[in-house]
Amino acid sequence: MNNLKVAVVGYGHLGRWHADKVKAISESELSFIVEPFAEAREKAKEAHPDCQVVANVEDIFGKVDAAIVVTPTSYHFQVVKKLLEQDIHVFCEKPMTSTVSEAKEIGEILAKKSLTFQVGHSERCHQIWERREEYSNFFEFSPVARINRVAPFKGRATDVDVVQDLMIHDIDLLLYLFKEKPISLSSRGFKIRTDKWDHVSTDFNFSSGLKANITVSRNHVKEMRNLEVTNHCGTLFFDLFENKLLVGKGEEQSDFVKEIPYEKRDHLLIEQQRFYNSILKGDEIFVDYDAGLSAVVLIEKVLESLESGKEILL
Repeated sequence: MNNLKVAVVGYGHLGRWHADKVKAISESELSFIVEPFAEAREKAKEAHPDCQVVANVEDIFGKVDAAIVVTPTSYHFQVVKKLLEQDIHVFCEKPMTSTVSEAKEIGEILAKKSLTFQVGHSERCHQIWERREEYSNFFEFSPVARINRVAPFKGRATDVDVVQDLMIHDIDLLLYLFKEKPISLSSRGFKIRTDKWDHVSTDFNFSSGLKANITVSRNHVKEMRNLEVTNHCGTLFFDLFENKLLVGKGEEQSDFVKEIPYEKRDHLLIEQQRFYNSILKGDEIFVDYDAGLSAVVLIEKVLESLESGKEILL
C-alpha cells in the first residue's frame, strides 16, 4: 500500500484544518469528507472539489483505508465503532469517547482487529518536549506543577464541558511528561456560560510526591496556555502559546532567568504523518488506545469530584 485513501469525518472548525493536512502529505489522498449538515457540505465541496462529500459515514464503507474523526465528542463513540467494525484505521480527535464504558467497548473491538487507532492529543507535539532530559531534575524530584489553559468564550464545543473540551489536553500532557498516574484528585468548578462546567480547577496527588494543578476555563479574560514546574532546582515555565521556555535557576540575579524559544510546529500535520507511518511502516502509534483510555478515565474522575464536591481516590 503506497497511498492511503482517507476520509475526514466532520467538517467543522478543526475538520477543515485536518482536510488540508491530508492533502499536504504525500502518503495520503483526501477521498471523502463526511458531513451531515448541508451548509458545511457546500463549504467542503467548494474547498475540495476533487474529493467526494457525503452526508453519512456508511457512504465511505469499503472505499477508504483510514478515517480522521473530527465530529463533536458526543458522536465519537458511534462513529469510531462503525469505522473499526469496517476494518478502517482510525485517528480520533481527543477525547476518544465521552465515557469510560464507551472507551472500553472500543478496546474490545480493537482487541479483535489489526488496526491502527490513534488519539489526537496534539500537545505532545511541542518541540521542547524533545529536550526534556536536559531538565530531568525538575521533573523527577517531587516538583509542584501547574498547567493553565484558559481563553475567552468562543462558543465552540458546548456539547461537552470544559473538562472534556480543554482539560483533556493537559491530563494527557501531565501523564506523558511525568510518566506516572495520580493516586487522588480534587476538583472545583463553575457553570458560567452554559449548563455545563465552564471553569474547572483540579489538584492531582502522586505517590512520588508530585503535586499538580490543572486549571481550564472557556470564560477567561485572555488566552493562555502554560506549564510551570518548580522544585529545589528552580522553575521551568513553558509558554505553550508563545512557544518559549523560561528557566529560573542560578545564584546570580543576572543569570537567574534564561529564555529559550523553540520552533512552532504544525501539530496536526505531525499527528497525521505519524498516523500514516504507523499504518504503512508499522511505526509505533503516536498516542495509542491505552493512553487515550487513561485520559478518559481521569476525565470521568474529575467530573465525579466536581459533582460530589469530594476528593476522589484512584
